[in-house]
Amino acid sequence: SNIVYIGQKPTMNYVLAVLTNFNSTDTKEVTIKARGQAISIAVDAAEIARHRFMKELTISKINIGTEELPPREGENKNRNVSTIEITLTRQ
Repeated sequence: SNIVYIGQKPTMNYVLAVLTNFNSTDTKEVTIKARGQAISIAVDAAEIARHRFMKELTISKINIGTEELPPREGENKNRNVSTIEITLTRQ
């Protein structure tokens, strides 16, 4: 599908993934998903793709939320992690 999951790789890897999704198939929209500290990389990737490479892209939708994850070893309560989904659309 047309979803790019953001992790800890360099930002340009995700920009390339977005551009590849738009160019390899006849795709009209791509969604970038990230959570936690990777949110800033997701925002950077979306902005770089829009402003430097594909000027015809627009942000059609942004969803933010919180996921409850199980506790890590040694912790006793669940932890909340922020999430974001950025949908880019080609005009």
